[in-house]
Amino acid sequence: MHQLRLFLALAEELHFGRAAARVFISQPALSQQMRALEERLEVSLLERRGGGLRLTAAGEAVAEQAGEVLGAMARLLQVSATHAGAVRGKLRVGSLGAEAAMPHARAVLARLRSRHPDLEVEVLNLNFVEQFDALAGGAVDAAFLRGPLPSGFQSVELATEPRVVCLPADDPLAGETELSLAQLADRTVVDMPREVPRLWWDHLTVNPRPDGTAVRFGPVVRDTEAMVLAVLQERAITFLPAAARQLYPRPGLVYVDAPELGNSVSFLAWLPANRDVPAVRALRAAAHSARPPVADGT
Repeated sequence: MHQLRLFLALAEELHFGRAAARVFISQPALSQQMRALEERLEVSLLERRGGGLRLTAAGEAVAEQAGEVLGAMARLLQVSATHAGAVRGKLRVGSLGAEAAMPHARAVLARLRSRHPDLEVEVLNLNFVEQFDALAGGAVDAAFLRGPLPSGFQSVELATEPRVVCLPADDPLAGETELSLAQLADRTVVDMPREVPRLWWDHLTVNPRPDGTAVRFGPVVRDTEAMVLAVLQERAITFLPAAARQLYPRPGLVYVDAPELGNSVSFLAWLPANRDVPAVRALRAAAHSARPPVADGT
């Protein structure tokens, strides 16, 4: 099929140099491919006369049929791709901070690429303010997020891990192997902008605490990088998934276990209206096959 495409270009240009430039190969390579095609068909397709290039009678007949053959092959590939479930086009996937770098997200994207190599996948980094709005507003087609999720989304749970306390290394509690919420009662906690759903952040900061005490919030940040810097610079604390130990190690920061915080849950989320869009459906299938879901909102 490749040789037929090259031959058609040459049949139209009747010039090796122009045809080679048109199909982005060298002139010697084009000549070699034409000789191989003639050997395969056992017929001469080209001849030089008067310093020019012409098609032989056989070449004219082959050129006439080659277009139909290539068109038929294109239709065959399209039909087979449809039945095989191959997806083309573009998929925009949001990632809250470093979520797309997590092993479970990488596994999903790798499975998607292996099944749909012609699908262009763009991963967009989202901060705390953008994460839900980008999905709800259509800026992304799906997103790797941390729970709890708004009720308007559908999702598949990908992974769980413990949550930890992030605090300055010179904090008196930094040397502990495990901390309770009671021990952290007088610490200032990094806060979120007002655009971030308050129920989401209150849940993650356990506000109010089990004894009814309200959390004392401090510096406001929009992303995880700014969050860890706020802990360093403004003497605050925050709570993060345990993976932050590897993703956000910083001199002067310490991560300490805190069982009362519970687990952090990773999700792939999408809008119900988009669940059967071919690219989103392919991503959902990749998520299910890459890791069996624990909880599925589909």
